[in-house]
Amino acid sequence: MPKRLSIAIDGPAGSGKSTVAKLVADRLGLTCVDSGAMYRGVAWRALQAGLSPESQPQAIGELAERLHMEFRRGEDNVARLFIDDEDASQAIRTPEVGKMSSVVSAIPEVRRHLSRRQREWGLNGGVVMEGRDIQTVVLPEADVKVFLTASDNERARRRLKDLEAQGVTTTLDEVLRDIQARDRRDSTRAVAPLSKAPDAIEICTDGMTIEDVVSTIVDLARTVEPE
Repeated sequence: MPKRLSIAIDGPAGSGKSTVAKLVADRLGLTCVDSGAMYRGVAWRALQAGLSPESQPQAIGELAERLHMEFRRGEDNVARLFIDDEDASQAIRTPEVGKMSSVVSAIPEVRRHLSRRQREWGLNGGVVMEGRDIQTVVLPEADVKVFLTASDNERARRRLKDLEAQGVTTTLDEVLRDIQARDRRDSTRAVAPLSKAPDAIEICTDGMTIEDVVSTIVDLARTVEPE
């Protein structure tokens, strides 16, 4: 059987990569793998276990190795993350878990375990995989590589809207500070920092609708033959 198309989408927090990746996958009949959800899953379990990434990084690395993670598509056609057979899709989306996941994702052992699983899923193709190091580390041989960006203010506005929809009370300034802090951590960490691959297509999503971005990537994918 010939290898199916693989698409890698990276970008900073709030750039829209999760929403876009899911829609691109649906449009092309591919499986969406949300790598960020996996790091959130480890962070969620670490918080439940009372583990500190600063003083107990080894324990969190061991936790990441033990966790069984699986993406399952529900009746609504949305892929949900199950951890040890428990649907964690909503639990991992809190601000607390988000902050913790940024710190947890910098632990080398956590990245090693999760990157290995992501690469195993991606090597056979048929995937749209999104995160922060997919086109540079996890799947550098992807057929299509995209780096999504947006201005700090635009990303903060989008994230605030998402949080308000979840019933979380916060302010635009607080969300903006959190995003900028996460950008610094993600781009300066020693292991697999956020960066654009030299051969990736950069798309700034300021002023673009979700449909504009999705159509751009789908059109690009349809011009590429899987290697």
